[in-house]
Amino acid sequence: MADNIQPVPLTPDARGDQVFPTLTPAQVARVAAHGRARQVKPGEVLVESGEPSTRLFVVTAGEMHVVRQVCESEELLAVLGAGQFTGEMNVLSGRRGLVRIRAASEGEVIEVGRESLLALVQTDSELSDILMRAFILRRVELIVKGFGDVVLVGSNHNAATLRIKEFLTRNGHPYSFVDLERDEDVQELLDHFHVNEAEVPVVICRGELVLRSPSNRQIADCLGFNETIDQTHVRDLVIVGAGPAGLAAAVYAASEGLDVLIVESNSPGGQAASSSKIENYLGFPTGISGQELAGRAYAQAQKFGAQVMIARGAKRLACGRKPYRVETGDGQRVPARAVVIATGAAYRRLSLENLSQFEGAGVYYGATPMEAQLCVGDEVVVVGGGNSAGQAATFLAKTARRVYVLVRSSGLAESMSRYLIRRLEESPSVELRTRTEIVALEGDGHLERVRWRDNGTGEVETHNVKHVFVMTGAVPNTDWLDGCVALDAQGFIKTGADLSPDDMAAARWPLARAPYLLETSLPGVFAVGDVRAGNIKRVASAVGEGSISVSLVHQLLHE
Repeated sequence: MADNIQPVPLTPDARGDQVFPTLTPAQVARVAAHGRARQVKPGEVLVESGEPSTRLFVVTAGEMHVVRQVCESEELLAVLGAGQFTGEMNVLSGRRGLVRIRAASEGEVIEVGRESLLALVQTDSELSDILMRAFILRRVELIVKGFGDVVLVGSNHNAATLRIKEFLTRNGHPYSFVDLERDEDVQELLDHFHVNEAEVPVVICRGELVLRSPSNRQIADCLGFNETIDQTHVRDLVIVGAGPAGLAAAVYAASEGLDVLIVESNSPGGQAASSSKIENYLGFPTGISGQELAGRAYAQAQKFGAQVMIARGAKRLACGRKPYRVETGDGQRVPARAVVIATGAAYRRLSLENLSQFEGAGVYYGATPMEAQLCVGDEVVVVGGGNSAGQAATFLAKTARRVYVLVRSSGLAESMSRYLIRRLEESPSVELRTRTEIVALEGDGHLERVRWRDNGTGEVETHNVKHVFVMTGAVPNTDWLDGCVALDAQGFIKTGADLSPDDMAAARWPLARAPYLLETSLPGVFAVGDVRAGNIKRVASAVGEGSISVSLVHQLLHE
């Protein structure tokens, strides 16, 4: 036990009852039915930071300390007494713990294993509400205070730094950020880990491993995101993509007892997670950010036992025989009785020769608070006429000096919801430029100037704009399918009644029945959301298709 323990409360008093609730004797008794009582000794470590978090503890006598180790000392984050419990979101996924739990005195606890905990939250509605709310709020507190096992050293003007921040943020993983340009102690930190400025961004993982300009996959491996996932046994359902459609399919499938694995190339949320505020999604009259919606769906999927493999995108579908196998980025082949493809679509890149030079360094494909903080008081450009572009423009207009919205068409009426059009029209800092497209990007390392052309007059203007947000068109993420399913001329997946007799003949459809509503030309493989031909580009539609696909999967598995 460290001698120097400094108290640093994890949560303000206002939310203490929700973050650290006290269970009633009756509730404790119901938890006890899923676990076992055991004695603890003073100083005994029940959960160690950095080790798989596979157990929940309810205190029935004595006290537990929740501590965070910082160098040679500890910070006391919380004290748990009788009726209170340990754990946060990692206990549902089995990922590594972020804090140490230690007995402060002799006492007794009820120990509940992860599988029993999942059974508890799935069957006891009252306890599920209490436990899930506490787990989510505890994770939020860790994120807000940066109490994680990651230190990121970098610059906000560096594309790789922004990529890593986005990856950690969208995966809900707490981290602390050391700004290379602003933090006075940064050189001392770099010297301690033998890093020079040319090697940044640097991720210091678990206080010991230094990753220089790491890929998202390297970060996921270091943090143990996928350690508990068995990629070898046959799943009832493998879902490729964790956007709204994929997460909806996972929630419904797992809640109905199917063994579910999601394969996600980056982080949960898909394209929707880049939306600052969705105001026309049913049930949220004040709106909800795409990232928050994805976070809630991700927590829901974990609650029902679905597993999510992060930074392991699908590279190939082995469709020659059953069970089908989804080949992931690490070369593993995950077998599945049924597959739901929910890989979505990416924004179309601008046709500019030097575009890649500025991606992440002035050109962005999402407008979240992380990007918006880089644009305070500046002029920005939003390219696109759909709802995503409208949401981005209204969000950025709150802090930017001016927002130029560039569209190649003659207006927005055919592509954007009316409420967003009115909001743009009424914003004094938003300027719409129709029949206009960017023709050049200029800058040294970071975007400095933008040239655009009015296609009506041919006039070219140059503006000192350092931030461009591209949200136009859609390119389906289907290149990994390699001929396994029928695609339309644009590369979207054809399903159900859209499959022509020629498609069926080419695919050698083997069954007497026709394909189900969302089924592809390959029996047992379904497509939902933005990757599907004829999709309705709305989050609600994607969620609906994800949920519908599960009923079709059930029919397939019963055949």
